[in-house]
Amino acid sequence: MSATASDSIMETGTFVNCFLLVISLVIIPVNGGYDKERDALLKGTFPQDFIWSSATAAYQIEGAWNVSDKGPSVWDTLAHQDNNRDTGDVACDSYHKYPADIQLMKQMGLKYYRFSISWPRIFPTGEQQDGVNQDGVRYYNALINELIANDIQPMVTLFHWDLPQVLQDRYGGFLNNHTNTTVIHDLFGDYARFLYQNYGDRVKYWITFNEPWITAWLGYGIGNFAPQHNEPAEGQYKAAHNIILSHAKAYHIYDDEFRAAQGGQVGITLNCDWGTPKTPADADAALRYVQFFLGWFAHPIYKNGDYPEVMKTTMARKAQEEGRTTSRLPEFTPEQKLSISGTGDFFGLNHYTTVEVTDACCTPIENPNYDTDKDVGTGHAPDWPRAASSWLYVVPWGIRNLLGFIKEEYGDPEIYVTENGRSDHDQDPAIMMDMERICYYMMYTNEVMKASNMDNVKVKAYTAWSLLDNFEWLSGYSERFGLHYVDFNDPTRTRYPKASSVFFKQLVRNNGYPEGSEFTKYVENMWYFCHNTTEAEVNGYTGGASQISSLFSLFLAIPMMIAYSLIA
Repeated sequence: MSATASDSIMETGTFVNCFLLVISLVIIPVNGGYDKERDALLKGTFPQDFIWSSATAAYQIEGAWNVSDKGPSVWDTLAHQDNNRDTGDVACDSYHKYPADIQLMKQMGLKYYRFSISWPRIFPTGEQQDGVNQDGVRYYNALINELIANDIQPMVTLFHWDLPQVLQDRYGGFLNNHTNTTVIHDLFGDYARFLYQNYGDRVKYWITFNEPWITAWLGYGIGNFAPQHNEPAEGQYKAAHNIILSHAKAYHIYDDEFRAAQGGQVGITLNCDWGTPKTPADADAALRYVQFFLGWFAHPIYKNGDYPEVMKTTMARKAQEEGRTTSRLPEFTPEQKLSISGTGDFFGLNHYTTVEVTDACCTPIENPNYDTDKDVGTGHAPDWPRAASSWLYVVPWGIRNLLGFIKEEYGDPEIYVTENGRSDHDQDPAIMMDMERICYYMMYTNEVMKASNMDNVKVKAYTAWSLLDNFEWLSGYSERFGLHYVDFNDPTRTRYPKASSVFFKQLVRNNGYPEGSEFTKYVENMWYFCHNTTEAEVNGYTGGASQISSLFSLFLAIPMMIAYSLIA
């Protein structure tokens, strides 16, 4: 069986294993604590121009880590430190197999694809003056042209964590340790300008940075992610400051030099776990949590060019407690604030999960860091199910709350959900009938539709993470997020569609959950099962009939899933 030759993932042997897996899922909660009003299925569709997409990132799928003149990235360096560590050296080998990947998108009916460009594949040292890797330029031209030839629009991320190692060595990367205080901003601007010049005639959606929170805190704060700089009191704040200024630089270059001719848009993708208060007394703490997480970057870019007030006052208080003359949170100059404010044509959002927040203010900390600076505690409700990733709890209503917060806090921007998805463990036999992922997409996209249709949030796009199983950073290949299974033991890296790819294709085809459609009937039959409840329990009846109802609904849904796989 192959991704291109197979008409169905439901071959006999596979179906038997998948069927047994589905039966086992009856006893696995997929979302506890069902609320009859909050969690009810909303029938309807997204706006006609709604964007459905899938996403990947260069280091996670491309491989070809040292092909031609490509330079090393900080992730190459981290991955090669330990011979027993998984690496992105080959990954999905999409550097060579991108035409097949594009056919997977086409088969799913996707019209957009979000991917990232590897900075060291274009500029091996990160600096244009040191030379351009023409093979890298050729590769991304070929990828973009193949997408457009298949009626798929590219949405390009400039930076998805794979900083050129040379820039880290020369300047401390986004710490910007140089007498020229704008060097990293200027170098990122040069890189952005080169991409706009070479690809902007075809690329109309640009994302400057993916999840700068990760780069700042995990990369330059606690240092478990590349580039492994451990300075948890201040490192993340220095890096974030320079990332925001670099973003503004890239935005203004497009605005001043390319927008008139190319007519594209430039934004940034920010990640955020929604914070819900554990008790009413924790409401202020939950807001503080979100401001320290999302507002750290969103407030300067989408509001007023500066950090959130609660962040500044909290850090000023801590400076006093710590005996410091200045805050560990840097300050923007008046000129920088003007340059930063309004540098987003759209708001890119990556969201996966929600946390419960408790107030932990205001005990002085001996060794302060970003986590303690927030003065909060975080946890998870006992009935929230967890995916394979230790941090990913399934709480669908969190995304609706977060979208509503963005609407109210940042002036009702157009929002592109640029990542959302669920992980499975890598196991044998492989999870091909990935019902928990189907449930995740079903519930989360319905919450996005509620935000759009009921709350009037300007949600313009939904992007599934990920098109393919891929290299999941420190987790290597032990966790799988893909709509398509990749056999990493096969030198050809063969792709196989999972059941979730069939579901997502039908979701795209229906543009939501239209009243009366066969697809919506399938979803209705799965709805209570996905929420680990039954219609009888929701309506006040309990007992054996409820379990029978759950099983019956599931059995009604299985034939529909089979039928969809056969016609997909």
